[in-house]
Amino acid sequence: MKTHEKLLLEASLAGLAALGGLVFLVAPGRASKKDKKPFMYKNFAHRGLHKKDKTVPENSLAAFERASAYGYGMELDVQLSKDGQVVVFHDDTLNRVCGVDSRVDEKTYDELRQMSLCGSTQTIPLFSEVLKTVRGRGPLIVELKNGKRNEELCEKTYALLSKYSGEYCIESFNPFIVRWFKKNAPEVIRGQLANPPKDYNGEVGPLTAVILGNCLLNFLARPQFIAYKITPKPFTVKLCEALGAMKVAWTSHDWVNEKFYDAVIFEFYKPKLKYKKYRRI
Repeated sequence: MKTHEKLLLEASLAGLAALGGLVFLVAPGRASKKDKKPFMYKNFAHRGLHKKDKTVPENSLAAFERASAYGYGMELDVQLSKDGQVVVFHDDTLNRVCGVDSRVDEKTYDELRQMSLCGSTQTIPLFSEVLKTVRGRGPLIVELKNGKRNEELCEKTYALLSKYSGEYCIESFNPFIVRWFKKNAPEVIRGQLANPPKDYNGEVGPLTAVILGNCLLNFLARPQFIAYKITPKPFTVKLCEALGAMKVAWTSHDWVNEKFYDAVIFEFYKPKLKYKKYRRI
């Protein structure tokens, strides 16, 4: 074999090996059509159907009742209080929503329930209260927030969900939380949340931001959907989607995103409940 032909062959084989390695890193998990159906082509109200003027605050019982009454799916956030209660709240700290200079996990639930959400009559709900409010009227996307007691959060969240009769799936920015569900509750549809690397804003180191932003830890949890911030996606995320991952958008402020995603997490407008018929994928 001529030298240049040998070099081309070696380069081709090296390229195939690299692509194979990349596929291993980012490939999604499998889910049946039946398992995906409750979530496909649905619109999910971000933190409930809250209002921009904050008269119906985010992650409040009023926001979830409002979304349920319309029939929307709902996305929400869970984390632990100091005394181990699963509460529905997005931020790590209470400053923005409650005007209190403290972390959520530094307060007991009795303390948290005294705090007003955005100056309203609504207070921080327990996850169990939200489940009772929704009563299966719309599918749920439950985001487990990264914290100091992730295994406890996973165990307690799953314990509540396993008794719930409605449709639900889970997601997290932390691949190890998603992995917990793969190992301990494989029947639950699971998703990997991700940002572009530049948007991690110093929360993690630059190398970790690249790894997370490119979904290079998918091999740990094999998520069945990728919930990626609405922004141009890196090749690795597109590859994962091409290999079968459901495409979930967050957070949409325009119905046009329905054209490009399998499910949409939205806020501050009222889209259709379901934007096109479910088809075999």
